[in-house]
Amino acid sequence: MDWNPKRVRALAFDVDGTLFSSEGIILETYAEAIRRFSTNSQIPIEVPDRERIMLEIGKPVKTIFLNLVPQLKESERDQISDSVLELLVSKIRQGEGEFYPKVKETVTSLKNKGYQILAASNGRMPYVKTILEVSGILPLFDPIVVLDNEKIKTKPDIVAKYIKDYSYSPDEILMIGDRSSDHEAARKNGSPFAFCAYGHAPEGEIPDWEVSLAQLEDLDRIF
Repeated sequence: MDWNPKRVRALAFDVDGTLFSSEGIILETYAEAIRRFSTNSQIPIEVPDRERIMLEIGKPVKTIFLNLVPQLKESERDQISDSVLELLVSKIRQGEGEFYPKVKETVTSLKNKGYQILAASNGRMPYVKTILEVSGILPLFDPIVVLDNEKIKTKPDIVAKYIKDYSYSPDEILMIGDRSSDHEAARKNGSPFAFCAYGHAPEGEIPDWEVSLAQLEDLDRIF
C-alpha cells in the first residue's frame, strides 16, 4: 500500500512475539495444563510438541485449542485453556519468559512523542495486562480491547474497534506484530503494517509490510 509515516497517530502493538516471547515457557506450560486435565478427567491426551504449539501462537485462544486437541469438547478445551492462562500469568509474574530488548524505553519514547499506544493481541486480558504490567508499560496504554468471542472475534475486529472508537482514518493506525493474524488485522482494515522480523513467524508467513523491524527499538528511529 502507498502510505505516509507522517500520517500515523496510533501504534497498535501485538504482544507475544512483539514485546515479549513465551517461547521458552510455552511447551512446559501446555504440557502441565494438559497433564492436569488428563489426570482429572481420565482422558488420555498426547502433549503436542513445541513446533506444533509455536505454529498456533498468535491465533485466537479458542482456535489454538481446537487445532491442538480437536478430539475434546469445547468445554473441555476451555478447561485446558484456563489452566494455561493461570500458569502463564503465574510464570510471567515470577520473571519467566523473555522481554525483547528496550521494550520499556521504546514504548515510553513513542508515547512521549505523542503517539497513542494501543494493544492488539489475541491473548486474554489477564495475559496481556500481566505482560504489560511486569514490563512497566501498562500505564502507557489506552484502554485495552481483547476478543470477547461475540462482537470482537478476531484481531481485525480489535483494530476496527480502535479505528471507530478514536475516529481514525485506517492509515493513521500502524499495526505492529509478527504473525499472519497481525498482517491480516492491518490489511483487512486498510492500515499499514510493521513486521517484527525477530518474532515467532516461520519464514515466508508474512507476504508484505510497510516497515520491517530487526528489533523493536527500530520503531523509535522511524517514528
